[in-house]
Amino acid sequence: MTAVVFFGCTFIAFGPALSLYIFTIATDALKIIFLIVGAFFWLVSLLLSSLVWFIAVHIWTDVNTQKRFLIFGVMFSVLLQETFRFAYYRLLKKANKGLMTISQEETMPISIGQLSYVSGLGFGIMSGVFSLVNILSDSLGPGTIGIHGDSPQFFLASAFMTLAMILLHIFWGVVFFDACEKKKWWALVLVIISHLLVSGLTFLNPQYERSLLPCYAILLLMAVWAFFTAGGSFRNLKLCLTCLDQDFLLTSQ
Repeated sequence: MTAVVFFGCTFIAFGPALSLYIFTIATDALKIIFLIVGAFFWLVSLLLSSLVWFIAVHIWTDVNTQKRFLIFGVMFSVLLQETFRFAYYRLLKKANKGLMTISQEETMPISIGQLSYVSGLGFGIMSGVFSLVNILSDSLGPGTIGIHGDSPQFFLASAFMTLAMILLHIFWGVVFFDACEKKKWWALVLVIISHLLVSGLTFLNPQYERSLLPCYAILLLMAVWAFFTAGGSFRNLKLCLTCLDQDFLLTSQ
């Protein structure tokens, strides 16, 4: 039973991200490098957030104070992640210019749209790993969730929340990079607010239905926003789903 929970939650949380990696990134060495660097940037933001939290819990030993500081810690972590996302955007812009100089081509080797997607996937995968790895290890036992009144859906809800965060990081990356390119500062603010909101929803746990439902509603809105930001349209979506015009699909790749 424990193996079923472990592998089931793993596939729920990371299955879509793994599929995206295999079909869109795995055959391109340059994209793999940018994805790894993106994951590293998220990891550095986590390290700094953890350092602030480590100092805080040693300064304020009172339990109630630590609980209040937890809210600040989550907000600080989100802002730090978005700061590192912006820093990574700036680094990618400079890296692309360097690649253009080396290759002596007039166009960038990888477009900003592709970079936003790859970096977002890197952020999301690393975020998902650190969100779920300890929970997955606990699912192997000893002990069983739910005996003392805890929700028996803890592992399943955690897997679906991790999945949502991975996909959200992709959509946030697409919108964020586009906003930086076009100087749409209001879009940057909305990305940060939505990130804060989704992270804040986890405080509603263990009432998972109250956190998962609005989280997936935000995920749907961000997916639509990222789709149109990346150049999508209803016509493209219809052609892709129905495969009515294969010549159009081939020329638009």
